[in-house]
Amino acid sequence: MFLRDDHGLDFGGGAATALRSNVPALVPQKRTGWKALKHRLADFDFAPDLGARIGTLTWYRGAATCAGLCALTWLLSPGFENPIYGNVPAPLTGVEFDAARAQAIKPLGQGGASGYHLAANRFVAPLTDTPERPIINLDAKLASGDALLGVLRRSGVGEADARQVGTLVTQAVAFDQIQPGTMLDITLGRRPDKGQPRPLETMAFRAKFDLKLEVARNGGALSLKQIPIAIDRTPLRIQGTIGSSLYRSARAAGAPAKAVESYIRTLASRMPVSRLGSDCKFDIIVGQARAETGEVQLGSLMYAGLSGCANKMQLLPWESNGKMDWFDGSGRGSDSGAMAMPAAGRFSSGFGMRRHPLLGYVRMHKGVDIAAAWGSPVYAASEGVVQFAGRSAGYGNFIKVNHGNGFGTGYGHLSRILVHNGERVRRGQQIGAVGNTGLSTGPHLHYELYKNGVAVNPRSVSFTIERRLSGGDLGAFRAKLGHLLAVPIGHGAQKDED
Repeated sequence: MFLRDDHGLDFGGGAATALRSNVPALVPQKRTGWKALKHRLADFDFAPDLGARIGTLTWYRGAATCAGLCALTWLLSPGFENPIYGNVPAPLTGVEFDAARAQAIKPLGQGGASGYHLAANRFVAPLTDTPERPIINLDAKLASGDALLGVLRRSGVGEADARQVGTLVTQAVAFDQIQPGTMLDITLGRRPDKGQPRPLETMAFRAKFDLKLEVARNGGALSLKQIPIAIDRTPLRIQGTIGSSLYRSARAAGAPAKAVESYIRTLASRMPVSRLGSDCKFDIIVGQARAETGEVQLGSLMYAGLSGCANKMQLLPWESNGKMDWFDGSGRGSDSGAMAMPAAGRFSSGFGMRRHPLLGYVRMHKGVDIAAAWGSPVYAASEGVVQFAGRSAGYGNFIKVNHGNGFGTGYGHLSRILVHNGERVRRGQQIGAVGNTGLSTGPHLHYELYKNGVAVNPRSVSFTIERRLSGGDLGAFRAKLGHLLAVPIGHGAQKDED
């Protein structure tokens, strides 16, 4: 067992005692002369720590050493009353001051003239006239098309040239048709003297997406050149699977953000988007214009399709009777109104007190009668659950639907019932057919509306009006739909930069 002491390794424990008895004593060698002095100086501390071992001889020796060094420093100092003299150059004046100032740094906001000129000397002489560039090329941006003349004047174009340019440009395009931010490429020529504005040599800019204009000086007069730009207007078609998120999947497939938002709003007007399955496939067609120079402009949504699952949809915008609306592949447009019209026909009897046509006395008529041909479809006015479907006394074949929030509807005198109790129906779904069962004088639909169990006038709630295309409009609509569906998938796909 070994223990380390201040001098190195030492033995410890009982074994140490036994070993010491067998080890001969180590006798230090005696040093003389320079070796002895060197050995003593090796452990001598010339600057001991005055914060330790206070009061010992070593501490007093260190304090004396510190005091001696301070005294020596004070004796070697020149003293506070004796100044130190130096050589200070005389201030610059005249030509030397001008030459130094021309090379100095001084804020221009404080009137500095550094860098403007080089002071005259025997190597540099001032010019009587400053030469000008023969041609100046400028780039300017338009805040709006109406600001064209003002931008030309601020760029140095003379009043006469600016007015002539305005006259030439309006022959090709109106000022308000020029897009804000349009860049002007201007070239100014040599002027006869400094008191005159520079003449306009050339000016070029993109007036429209498919048109570039160039104004050039020929024989002292300005002329306009129109350069058409070829445009490919084939739409951009993108398809993909909805997956976990319709928006993220469409964006990942390359559809522009605004087109995806419009697509989702269009689908939501026909069906709950949240109920679409992940295996459904979206089909988006967006207007697109690709210039031969490489620029791309994306337009509005032209087609919204859905396939690959139970929900299938083909929607196309179409103008009918002066109003733009989305129609499906069969030519059926969107519905307007709070509740769907339960049957196609006219109102033959209103809500309120009336004389019964069969019983002959006055009593409350709790609904409205809609005259229609026997067997005509009867539709659910809104989404809900069938509360009753069967025979009900004077109503004949009767259906009652609970729509929630205290609302319900009833359909009487039916010839057929196509739903059963507890079945969930959607808005516009056919649930029966017009008939003449029960106390009825002819084929018609008796329609009732309930609020919190009390019958109210159904005509107090606006009915949905369904828009449909027919004749030539339907033929033109289907032709356009077929043309769009022929667009190749992924045609014109490019990186979306929003």
